[in-house]
Amino acid sequence: MFGKDTYTGRRKQLMETVGSGVLLFLGNDEQGLNYADNTFRYRQDSSFLYFFGISGAGLAAIVDADEGKTILFGDELTIDDIVWMGPQPTLRQRGEAVGITDVRPLGSIADYLRQARSKGRAIHFLPPYRAEHRLKLMDWLGLMPDAQTGSIPMIKAVVEQRNHKTAEEIAEIERACDVTADMHITAIKTIRPGMYEYEVVAEMLHVANKANCQESFATIASVNGQTLHNHYHGNIIKPGDLFLIDAGAELPSGYCGDMSSTVPADKTFTTRQKEVYLVQNAMHMAAVNALRPGIAYMDVYDISAKALVEGFKALGIMKGDADEAVKAGAHALFYPHGLGHMMGLDVHDMENLGEKWVGYAGGEKSTQFGRKSQRLAIPLEPGFVFTVEPGIYFIPELIDIWKSEKKCGEFINYDVVDTYRNFGGIRNEEDWLITDGGARRLGKKIPLTPDEVEALR
Repeated sequence: MFGKDTYTGRRKQLMETVGSGVLLFLGNDEQGLNYADNTFRYRQDSSFLYFFGISGAGLAAIVDADEGKTILFGDELTIDDIVWMGPQPTLRQRGEAVGITDVRPLGSIADYLRQARSKGRAIHFLPPYRAEHRLKLMDWLGLMPDAQTGSIPMIKAVVEQRNHKTAEEIAEIERACDVTADMHITAIKTIRPGMYEYEVVAEMLHVANKANCQESFATIASVNGQTLHNHYHGNIIKPGDLFLIDAGAELPSGYCGDMSSTVPADKTFTTRQKEVYLVQNAMHMAAVNALRPGIAYMDVYDISAKALVEGFKALGIMKGDADEAVKAGAHALFYPHGLGHMMGLDVHDMENLGEKWVGYAGGEKSTQFGRKSQRLAIPLEPGFVFTVEPGIYFIPELIDIWKSEKKCGEFINYDVVDTYRNFGGIRNEEDWLITDGGARRLGKKIPLTPDEVEALR
């Protein structure tokens, strides 16, 4: 993926940060879809990719901070493997390409770890998220699953490195963002009443596959945009519908893009759709205009939420003081998720390491509805890559509960809200980089304003 010096430099920095002990990295194995030889699409663990740059099942690695060395564990291909898969570089050759000369059989890793433990050396590992990881940790370290919480010093060190994207990483992410933008632009041009949702998805996947990319996550493409993670694609698009898309491309290197757009089924928005759409645009631009080094992303979230309240006051949906409404969480009836998340080798970068460390630097998360879903809260720093994705949703079931409880009644006009209950949802999303002097959007621009969307219809 990158040059040898990139990976040796990353591992050297990790050793220096953690200081001592054995750092164990678990690669991902193949996973059977409905039987062993019919597998899901293979994806290497992202931290394994970051430090070793090698994709392939059956691998593990150790970075020994005490001895200053790296060992790659895995088994060379047999002739049976070659018959089915063709000739491949040897594991030793792949290791040498990323600066690793010590390559050993996978079966020897248990003995290495046993000897390290017998000497009282610390064994560091990241929190497991797959069943085979848990089984290996039980086998190699004798740890039951409830004790496999991961090493905090290693988690913090990995998060600190991966949070700050280098120039070569940013170039890869921008390539993924360009393909992602092409997927959305194609969909915006394609959507018509009478089509099935899956027909739009097919056009988007064609764009990704033609660029040698995969989906970076399961595509959301739905006339029911009020359901935040709606992966059902079987509805027919009807006149008057709003169609919400959240999709991204993943490069062969593993780096991701993630964008959202909302499109009228017809060639133009209705008056009501445009009114709400412009409020979402105001939320988005208020957030974008606030981006700079040093500002806490939770503060940017509050800025976007206040813009929602002010916009909805003008439409008669909300009332009262905007700051107090946001403090009370009244905005979350319409904006029940966060403003964005880190992005890189994972579309939600390092989510398996825990939001407490990735987005909160060890701090505690809010328990308030809506605010608790904010994945990134810490002050923004140069090199951070993240999404900006405020949304507006009218969720009938949620409206009914809040109305019955008279929740935040001093800020919400429920009689007016009821007239919007079948409106659906709107989300627009871009990917942004914090620079030394401010921020810049990554990738091609996708339509944001109603005029920009309608121009492609």
